[in-house]
Amino acid sequence: MPVPTPEPRHLDDGCPLCVAERLTVWHHEDDVCWVADCTICATPMVVWKGHGTEPPDHERGHMMAVLLRVATERLGAHWVDANMRNIPDHFHAHARPEGGFFGPGGGPGRLVP
Repeated sequence: MPVPTPEPRHLDDGCPLCVAERLTVWHHEDDVCWVADCTICATPMVVWKGHGTEPPDHERGHMMAVLLRVATERLGAHWVDANMRNIPDHFHAHARPEGGFFGPGGGPGRLVP
């Protein structure tokens, strides 16, 4: 059976998550998503590589599994915050430390030298 060709992803040149500058430490990247420390709250954040708010279910599941792995390594106990406060038109979710909101040191994220 042939492997389906993925549909091209829509990107928005004006969206900071589509541009995906490496401003903080990155923990993961693949064809579906990337995970880096958020520049505002210093927690691991998974970002869909397509511009929009509704990734397909199988990609959303993949992203949550990747975020779980990274967050467990970095934070231990955590909860997932999928409220897209500052960039509401591009799917992303943060892993927040159990009982908290900001990452180690209280934010901002560790900048790349």
